Amino acid sequence: MQLDLFREIIVDNFAGGGGASTGIEMATGLNVDIAINHDPAAIAMHKANHPDTEHYLESVWDIDPREVVKGRKVGLAWFSPDCTHFSKAKGGKPKKKEVRGLAWVAVRWSATVRPRVIILENVEEFKTWGPLLENGQPDPNKKGKTFNAFVNALKRQGYQVRFKELRACDYGAPTTRKRLFMIARCDGQPIVWPNSTHGEASEVNVQLGIKKPYRTAGEIIDWSIPVPSIFTRKKPLAKNTMIRINRGIQKFIFETDKPYIVNDKAHFIQHYYTHQGPEVRASSLYEPLATIPTANRFGLVTAHLMVNTTGHPSSSLEEPLRTITTGGHHALITTSFITKYYGHGVGQSLNEPLHTIPTKDRFGLVTVKGEEYRISDIGMRMLQPHELFKAQGFPGDYIIDQNHEGKKYPKTAQVARVGNSVPPPFAEALVRANLPEMCRRELKIAR
Repeated sequence: MQLDLFREIIVDNFAGGGGASTGIEMATGLNVDIAINHDPAAIAMHKANHPDTEHYLESVWDIDPREVVKGRKVGLAWFSPDCTHFSKAKGGKPKKKEVRGLAWVAVRWSATVRPRVIILENVEEFKTWGPLLENGQPDPNKKGKTFNAFVNALKRQGYQVRFKELRACDYGAPTTRKRLFMIARCDGQPIVWPNSTHGEASEVNVQLGIKKPYRTAGEIIDWSIPVPSIFTRKKPLAKNTMIRINRGIQKFIFETDKPYIVNDKAHFIQHYYTHQGPEVRASSLYEPLATIPTANRFGLVTAHLMVNTTGHPSSSLEEPLRTITTGGHHALITTSFITKYYGHGVGQSLNEPLHTIPTKDRFGLVTVKGEEYRISDIGMRMLQPHELFKAQGFPGDYIIDQNHEGKKYPKTAQVARVGNSVPPPFAEALVRANLPEMCRRELKIAR
């Protein structure tokens, strides 16, 4: 490979499955020049999607920046060090000093090959980076001490440094994932935070067409995948899962004026996180998907609706729900069970006497735009990897199920890659704002 010693190159440290690299490519039209990661599975996925990149399957600490750069100038060095030992999602587990110290490699690059721009991504808690106690927990009296030392080390190398929390949904990804970004540059140019391209539908700039409305969880769903009934499973769902489904249906079907209806079914997303209390861990398909973890915690729940009508033709479940009118022009002829929403239990068969009727109607009556429906069945399935990658903002043709040699990945590995990934719209927006001279002229907003 012939090296262009006059063109600035781009380096992706902690490259993972390629989220940051993909966003950089969306902005510049070029593959990143160098990708570094110690995980063979991550590098294999990166190679499948970025074959022209020079890959290093090594620890970032085993890399000599001067050797891999080979005399070329570095325009951008991207860093996404492991965040698990900063994230609140790890809970009270002991932290590892070695993992928490990975970010220091950015200072090494600044001191050796002096990238013009450095961008570092991590969880919001990265700002609390400090020494650990003997039990492996952060010292509460020294929160942020190491973080401040890290920032000062970059400044001593001649970099101006700024950091800010951003949300992926503000830049075109259908997920609310929030991350802390640090930008450091040594070329005297200003650090620029990109303007958001998406917003709430009620926002004035969205109504004026200056911004686009937030992309929603509904658009990432593959509606061709069947959603099996929760009542005919070989292994019954856990009691807590049924309770969560119950609460979600109550909130997103019974208590909303706008249930998300596709193919005569009302849908919502169930979040399977460990938690205590009566709160609803679920969300509407009208809003962006919550932050995606490394293990699949999202289930699509559907409530099958039926309405008794006469004198009107039926429609296939393979086509969208026809316009709902006050005259009742829809009929889904299915009678599998009645769902009740109170106290104990979640449903009953129609082949047995009706359970005790409480003083309030709790047997699945739903009103949609004045039309009365009853829930006839409930289905649930976990979201699939390709749906999660789409929610993270990856392009639809991104290769997620096999490596560069054609070896297949299990679903668990695919989900782990997406959970650890940088939403590409983040990287695209930041690179366009701070390195416009390296970017394509047209602005491509994720759709």
